[in-house]
Amino acid sequence: MPPDSTRIGFVPVAPEHYPLLGEWLAAPHMREWWGDPEEELGYIRDMVEGRDTTRPFLIVLDGEPIGYIQYWFLGHHQNEQWTKDHPWLLELPSETVGVDLSIGDPAKLSQGIGSTALTAFVAMLRELGHQTIIIDPDPANVRAVRAYGKAGFTPVPELEGRTGDDVLIMQHHPKANEIS
Repeated sequence: MPPDSTRIGFVPVAPEHYPLLGEWLAAPHMREWWGDPEEELGYIRDMVEGRDTTRPFLIVLDGEPIGYIQYWFLGHHQNEQWTKDHPWLLELPSETVGVDLSIGDPAKLSQGIGSTALTAFVAMLRELGHQTIIIDPDPANVRAVRAYGKAGFTPVPELEGRTGDDVLIMQHHPKANEIS
């Protein structure tokens, strides 16, 4: 049974979290979808130190870190450097934010924590004023696609088949009771 969302929190990543993040990024279940652990940790350092506008957080369950989540600003990628390989970036509003996440602790996988955390994170983003929220899993990552669906994300039909074989663009659609 998934945890109650009140047990989930988000802590901005700080330098003291780098060893834990490095450990998670080196774990097989994350490495499969994230890339070289040192390179990924370098990107996170850039975020924390202000060289990248992406906002990184730890996912905490009952106060204990169990995963990683970040949001990035699509408009910051709507430039020639990015759009030459990813033209679909120009088809979404510039104020769109994208989310990436992974459960770092392998003992916490397949317990509904990812979809619960994503739902809570989306609520936080909406409180900050973000209306268009996407996530871009590899469609082969069935566990992630399923979790994102449970959190209210569905594929963007206009972009299906146009973002490459390793990207599925999914957008969050709030339920009627979530619209402010």
